[in-house]
Formats: sequence, C-alpha cells, structure tokens
Amino acid sequence: MKFQPDRLEGVNAISRHEPQRLWVNTTEWGHSVLVPVRGDVQPWPVERFEQLAEEHFAQLLQLRPELVIFGSGARLRFVRPALLRPLIQAGIGVETMDTPAACRTYNVLASEGRIVAAALLLERS
Repeated sequence: MKFQPDRLEGVNAISRHEPQRLWVNTTEWGHSVLVPVRGDVQPWPVERFEQLAEEHFAQLLQLRPELVIFGSGARLRFVRPALLRPLIQAGIGVETMDTPAACRTYNVLASEGRIVAAALLLERS
C-alpha cells in the first residue's frame, strides 16, 4: 500500500508499506526498523515476534519519544507487559497495532508534530 503523507521538513515519513518491506522517506527497508520522528532510521534486530525481549524495547529510550507505536507484524499481537517495562518506567506511552496500521498512525502523529517513534516488526517468512 502506498501512502501520501503530508511532509514536515526534517520529519521521517513512511511512504510505502508491503508485507515484508517498507519505505521511510525514499529508503527501502527489508527488515524490522525503528523510525524516530526526526533523525536516523535504525535497523531493529528482530526477525520474529517470539524473539522480542526487553532489550529490544529499551533501544527506543535513546530516541526519547513521548509515544511509541509498536507494529506487531501482519496481525495484531500484544507483547508481555514486562517487555515494555523500560518504556513504562520512563513515562513513555506505547500503542500496539499491526504493522500496516502502525505505519498509518505514525504518519498522522508525525504530521501533527508529535514526538513519536515507530517500532515496526517485519517478519521473515
């Protein structure tokens, strides 16, 4: 699915999403990524939902978001609350949705100027 977000200068936007790849601005990614509203998109070393661990979510602390949008893959799945502990303890909100919905939601929040980050799981078949 191709998106046409309103672009703010210097703000990352997810321009397109397919089941196993997505584009942030004009760069294609074929694996899970962390997308801050500003700054560099980072690879996220997670290939399967079952591999998620507390340290994966702790990586988001460096981005200093107010809110994290977690894209859980092709379908909606919730992680154990203990995995989100680093974010919760830092007062960072977390919303979980499937990855396509997370991409759309991230774009809306980013276009509103919110300090948001997306943690997007792209699972390998």
